[in-house]
Amino acid sequence: MLGGTGSFGRALAVRVVTGGEDEVVIGSRDASRAAATAAEIGHGATGTTNDDAVRGADLVVLAVKADGALETASAISTALGSTPILSVASAIQVRKGVGALPDPDAVSLAERIQELVAAPVCAGLHSIAAASLGASRPDEDALVCGDDAASKELALSLAARVVAGRALDAGPLVVARALEGLTAVIVNLNRRYRTHTGVRITGIG
Repeated sequence: MLGGTGSFGRALAVRVVTGGEDEVVIGSRDASRAAATAAEIGHGATGTTNDDAVRGADLVVLAVKADGALETASAISTALGSTPILSVASAIQVRKGVGALPDPDAVSLAERIQELVAAPVCAGLHSIAAASLGASRPDEDALVCGDDAASKELALSLAARVVAGRALDAGPLVVARALEGLTAVIVNLNRRYRTHTGVRITGIG
């Protein structure tokens, strides 16, 4: 879990280890900070450097803030090898008096990450807020996209253990452009209605 010391990464790590099915390694540029966060999380979580965290992992969750995602992906590319990445960040903009806006870049952050690493990249969980990953799994669906089928199955499996709803395959990686933009919608709804909204997809049996 790269970015596990941040709000969403930490909340996601807590939700994953609470399920008791996965081992979570918190990665950070500062190994001592990662270790301290892992100790606070408990449940067997460990912390180390980003490079050491990705070595031997089945799936790397890139949960760093959007403005540091590309730099982090580039820095770990060698250590990462062919281990798949799940990118959960959205490069939204928040303007006073306007609200949250999607990234003006036509290419998604996840696609830009894919250009930097040899490993397959998936994207997902963009509609889930850190505050929703509390004492219980949020009653909402999780959307995941990606081009590599095996990697997407790993990401969907993780997502299914995070939410009480369903983990749904939203299509190829290019769909990350829509999923990342969905974060702006969620932020605006939460601010307007002072709540923690989520997404439920109807019509799927």
